[in-house]
Amino acid sequence: MSNALPKIAWIGLGIMGSPMSENLIKAGYDVTGFTLEREKLDRLAAAGGTAAGSIAEAVRDADVVITMVPASPQVEAIAYGPDGILENARSGALLIDMSSITPQTSVDLAKAAQDKGIRVLDAPVSGGEAGAIEAVLSIMVGGEQADFDQARPIFEALGKTVVLCGPHGSGQTVKAANQLIVAVNIQACAEAVVFLEKSGVDLKAALDVLNGGLAGSTVLTRKKDNFLGRDFKPGFRIDLHHKDMGIVTDAARNVGAALPVGAVVAQLVASLRAQGDGGLDHSALLRAVERLSGARI
Repeated sequence: MSNALPKIAWIGLGIMGSPMSENLIKAGYDVTGFTLEREKLDRLAAAGGTAAGSIAEAVRDADVVITMVPASPQVEAIAYGPDGILENARSGALLIDMSSITPQTSVDLAKAAQDKGIRVLDAPVSGGEAGAIEAVLSIMVGGEQADFDQARPIFEALGKTVVLCGPHGSGQTVKAANQLIVAVNIQACAEAVVFLEKSGVDLKAALDVLNGGLAGSTVLTRKKDNFLGRDFKPGFRIDLHHKDMGIVTDAARNVGAALPVGAVVAQLVASLRAQGDGGLDHSALLRAVERLSGARI
């Protein structure tokens, strides 16, 4: 049966890439991976995948190439150049970039790939590490309908909400909006937490009742325990949210959309990073509010 499934090359095995690639292996796909860290390649092999020694080796025989790296510069580094994906993948392959990058980078990549006979989808995700592990990610896609239809079974092994949002770059635009909403939401929750604690209220009780009403959100459900336990082990690092706030503020400026609250939260994320908290989970926005309020850190 598994022979009928497309052969997949996976480039980038980080916090998101490792569990996602493993979910494809569990679904019966043949996955060959490449990443820079040896222990991540060992983890892939232990899960039943194949470790490759280079991008070229990983993509050579692949029907579908999936990339999951931190930002636009990394996507460009792995896609272009003599050792990159476009030079080494076979004509007719489908390249699915699941990184969160600027919409323009996705548009440019699709254009460059077309010259090589390679089709491209931008397919960034939302749901963080937990969503990746549980295969319940939200996947927003930009590209052609036919390519989306071909990729759908792969997406359905990785996520729960899978939507084609429009042409190349559209997935990235929707992801940028997602990151805007998430950051503002975490900031609001963080302000509420500090307010509640300074008021001497039972924080757990308060967050439980708030989450049951209109103030409730997926953000609060997922991050409640981070706030309560001051546990900022990264599911999604401040460094990456900082990058994403740059993407959304820049893209909004380009289309003439004002993001007054988003711009303030972008600065708060930047300040948290400047204070050395870039490697913490984005729920650590709580620390920034605590600093401003003279509360405990």
